[in-house]
Amino acid sequence: MQTPASAAAPDAVVRDELPAGRARIGDIVVALGFSDRETVEEAAHAAREIGEQIGQVLLERGAITTDQFATAMARRFGLEHRRLEEINLDASAAQLVSFTAARRMRAVPIGIENDHTLVVAVASPDNYLVLEDMSMFTGMQVKQVVVSQEDLDALLKRLSVVDGELFEDEAANEPRTLDEEQFESPDDAPTIKLVRSIVSEAVDRGVSDVHFAPDEGTLTVRFRIDGVMVDAARVPRSQAAAVISRIKILADLDISEKRLPQDGRIGIVIDGRRVDIRVAVMPLVGGESAVLRILDAGRSPLSLNDLGMSQADLSRLSAALHRTQGGILATGPTGSGKTTSMYAMIEMVRSPEKTLTTIEDPVEYRLSGVNQIQVSERSGLTFATGLRAIVRADPDVIMVGEIRDRESAHIAVEAALTGHLVLSTLHTNDAPSAPMRLVDMGIEPYMVAAAMNCVIAQRLARRVCPSCRRAALVSGTLVGLEEGEVEVFEAVGCPRCRQTGYRGRLGLYEVMIVTDEIRSLIVSRAPAQDIRRVAVEQGMRTLRDDGLAKVRDSETTVLEIERVLG
Repeated sequence: MQTPASAAAPDAVVRDELPAGRARIGDIVVALGFSDRETVEEAAHAAREIGEQIGQVLLERGAITTDQFATAMARRFGLEHRRLEEINLDASAAQLVSFTAARRMRAVPIGIENDHTLVVAVASPDNYLVLEDMSMFTGMQVKQVVVSQEDLDALLKRLSVVDGELFEDEAANEPRTLDEEQFESPDDAPTIKLVRSIVSEAVDRGVSDVHFAPDEGTLTVRFRIDGVMVDAARVPRSQAAAVISRIKILADLDISEKRLPQDGRIGIVIDGRRVDIRVAVMPLVGGESAVLRILDAGRSPLSLNDLGMSQADLSRLSAALHRTQGGILATGPTGSGKTTSMYAMIEMVRSPEKTLTTIEDPVEYRLSGVNQIQVSERSGLTFATGLRAIVRADPDVIMVGEIRDRESAHIAVEAALTGHLVLSTLHTNDAPSAPMRLVDMGIEPYMVAAAMNCVIAQRLARRVCPSCRRAALVSGTLVGLEEGEVEVFEAVGCPRCRQTGYRGRLGLYEVMIVTDEIRSLIVSRAPAQDIRRVAVEQGMRTLRDDGLAKVRDSETTVLEIERVLG
């Protein structure tokens, strides 16, 4: 707060202190409809009395919001106003200025335009020294965009995470600060900060995968958000090789090996939350690529209700989960949310009276009261060897992260037949195909039929953004009805959904209960379409029917269902 002796008079009172042609902030607030003239004049009078700026008084009185104030300031200075959800923090820009310098200047680099203009977010565009300091720091021209004070603080917090990132040493299982690693030289600092910035931004935006792909000497960085790839940054040619090497170092991979694929892991701690990253490096024609899969181990598992399973399907699944033995499979392609559903089922059956043990690769969530085993191929702990040990330890419920081969499938089926409830995942396109998939893996049909209680097939679809969705009338046949017209929603795009029209995801499910009729079909090796026909007759709702029901319930769109299910 400024003192009366040193403060400039409020903008709404003193006009001659403003550059020619620049409107007063109070007038702009009124013109934009954020507040009425009487309220602004009262705030101007109060500001003059206490030596405050009128904008600060309006904020303190709740007459305008911080976003409205930022909009007014941007209008006054002829600049662009952006909200936090509209800002993708460009890693190559963020690395140019340290957190300490950004905090001192109250300005955060967020992007680069035309290779020589740095875009900087500020809350006070009247501080012209920021332009000079930022240009001196970076050697670039500077373009300001205006954000609210809260959004600027959030951006500064992102930078602080980048500067203070902790990575966990897998062998010692203890965090270590990258800046203190003895093998790094001062020349490594920009690359270190760039990698941190990309990872931090990905975690902050809920990214599932980060792709580093070579492109004519540079590296294109892309994020997978809600199942869709979006461009995130471009690493310049001068740093491309160093970034891949940096990722290899963090994942404990051989930086000299550039001809063979490698995989590893990185453990990080962000804001006290553990995040596990799986790393896959591959040699391509144009250079090496890297894919980082982000697994937020500190996040609480979602319930199936949160994920979008209907009450009818949830009741069918719950009945199968409360049996004392048998197998329940979650099926679908990679990235369809099978493991998330497994954790949700574990939550449904977990109790002090039961012993639960899991074997996973990787352990995606840490669950209290559950014995969790991490697969380690290097040390010989595979799904098969771990599952064999688990069965001997007398658990009530077993979760197998994935049935990958005949050996693990055979042990899981035997466990389901001998008094254990077994939960696992399998790669098939739909629920009726799962039994024959196990038969193809070498399990006898009669064993599959006797062991299985329930099969879930699933996909993940994007939720239509509630802030910008647009109603439309469509034919009922388009959404699974026989006649008439139905009001549904279409995706539009707005700052809150980053112009995609979608925000968040929900599950599409088909839940097949293995009845006596279906068991007979499995034993006779009937094709999947015969099993599907009987399952539908017995109440199973298919993936497409579930998706169209969610369209009718205004949760997603027809186009999204077509994208996911084809």
